[in-house]
Amino acid sequence: MPDPRAARYSPGMTYKSSNVTIMISDMTKAIAFYRDGLGLPLVKQYGPEWAELAAPGVTIGLHPGGKKPLADHSRHLSIGLQVEDLDAAIAELRDRGIKVGEAKRDKGLRLADLTDPDGNPLYLCEVKWG
Repeated sequence: MPDPRAARYSPGMTYKSSNVTIMISDMTKAIAFYRDGLGLPLVKQYGPEWAELAAPGVTIGLHPGGKKPLADHSRHLSIGLQVEDLDAAIAELRDRGIKVGEAKRDKGLRLADLTDPDGNPLYLCEVKWG
């Protein structure tokens, strides 16, 4: 019996993996932010053209989108990283030199916004239902 979790959209076509690709202007700065700043493992890198980092449940791909400043884009993408303790995560990232917004409450969640070196939006999320 086929695995029901496997994404199948036509006979014989099974997706092997997926990623969220973020267009960046400087590979070195982007890797420093995601690996050294956020602590995500760098899985592979192909020179200055492509890098992959592992986050829980998703692979983040980094690819050059042009020289700085990048053209303004629609910001229809954000990366959310769920944490156990939002206050501790904010403090640790700030200690690493990353600018993180103040924590805010949204129903059963606490959130804090940040951006990568190219202005791509990310957020930290602590789930507190009940």
